[in-house]
Parts: sequence; structure tokens; C-alpha cells
Amino acid sequence: MSIGNSPEDERPFEDDREEARPSIGRALQQARIAAGLTVDDVSNATRVRIVIVHAIEADDFAPCGGDVYARGHIRTLAKAVRLDPAPLLAQYDDSHGGRPAPTPAAPLFEAERIRPERRGPNWTAAMVAAIVAVVGFVGFTAVKGGDEGGKTQVAEGSEPTADKSPSPTPKTDKPENPKPDASDSAIAAAPQDKVTVQVSAVHDESWISAKDHNGRLLFDGLLKQGESKTFQDSQKIDLVLGQAGAIQLYVNGKRIDDFRPGAVERLTYTKGDPQVG
Repeated sequence: MSIGNSPEDERPFEDDREEARPSIGRALQQARIAAGLTVDDVSNATRVRIVIVHAIEADDFAPCGGDVYARGHIRTLAKAVRLDPAPLLAQYDDSHGGRPAPTPAAPLFEAERIRPERRGPNWTAAMVAAIVAVVGFVGFTAVKGGDEGGKTQVAEGSEPTADKSPSPTPKTDKPENPKPDASDSAIAAAPQDKVTVQVSAVHDESWISAKDHNGRLLFDGLLKQGESKTFQDSQKIDLVLGQAGAIQLYVNGKRIDDFRPGAVERLTYTKGDPQVG
């Protein structure tokens, strides 16, 4: 009979200690809570994704992508919550068939390395390119505009010449004045209560002067060949013809043409029949 515990009695005691040891995930979770850290805090500090942290704390190592990555995450998380990673790694190796062979030339956290932030478009480069394009376009437009401006000036300069040359002013005056060969009936349309005198330079130019019954000057100047003037007054018209032979005269619708060539005639006409004053 021996005193003390037998090996058989000690085995259950050792098994109880094994069962009392928390799991890897439970140990990491308790250490995190004791350190006053959240899962987000641990994820930001270790760059291990939140999903992976939750999975490891639940003892689910499948999302890690393999034993190598799982051991790396355990070591990283243990340091973040101020735990010694060696016992946790040994516990992981015991439960997962031993320590895995090292993977040559493979980064430890390749699977869970935080992806670089997706960069947006390079607006600076795009803006510089746009400015260069605008400056080039403006320069090209200015050069082209200068060439076209010169051509336009030449075209505009030629247009007034084309506009000025076709018709002289005498052509516009002719429709306004009655023809020298106007009929008596056309002139007879003048009002009967006025004296109407029409003077036309048919054969040559002639200086003429015309006044109304108050002596007011109606016209005093040179009547060129082909031109004519018409005067009206309520009582009388006084005429002076510098070259009467070149003049064709109608008074109150009747033609008077008995003037000598080169003669100067002083005439007065009233509402009655034509009378030479």
C-alpha cells in the first residue's frame, strides 16, 4: 500500500487542467476585452480584417486561408492584446497536426494584407491636359481667325466698290421728275384754284428763278438738261428763264413754247389762261 496519489489518480487531474485551459479564440477575446479594445480597434491596429478577427475569436480558422496565415494572425492578434503568442501557437500546432513547413518566398500575410485604397482619377493630370488643349485651341483659333479676318476685310472692301459703281444718282432722280414730253392732260390734273407751272430743261441747261405771290423765292439755280421743276401758288408765279429757248413750259396744263434761243424771259402766270407778263 503506497502513500500518495497513484499515476492513475493523477491523470484525471491533468485532464481537468487541459479542459480548464481556454481555447485560442477565447484567450484572445478575453485579453482584448481586458485591454479595453474593440474588434475594430484590433483590426485597425493589426490590419487584419474584422471578419477574420471575429472568426479567430470563435476558433474558426478556415477564413485565414491556411495554417501559415492562421499562425501569423494569431501571433499578430496576441501582440495587439498583450499576450505571449508562443503558447497560443503551440496550442494551435497541437490541435492542427504540428507546425507547418515554411512556405518559401511567400509573404506571411499575403492573403490578408489590406488592399491598397482604390485611387480615383488623377484630376490634376486631367486638368493640366485640359488646360493645354484649351490653350492650343485658342491659339489655333486666333491664328485662323486672323487669316480669315484678313480675307474678310478684302471682301468687305470690295463690296462697297461693287455697290457704289452700278447706278449714278441721276438715275434715281429721273423717276421723281416728270418727263420733258409730259402731255397736257397729265398737267391739267393740277388743282383749278391754283396756278401750276412746270419748267423742263429739254434742249440744254438753263438758269431759272421762281417766286410766289408774296415774293418768296421758290427756286433759284441751274436746271440741268433732262431736269424739271413744278411750282404752285394760290395766286401767281413769277418766273425768270436765263435761256428760254432750252425750256419747255407748261402753265395750268397748257404748253408755252414760243421762246427764242438764248433769250432771257421774265414771266408772270396766274390762275387764268396763260399770259406772258
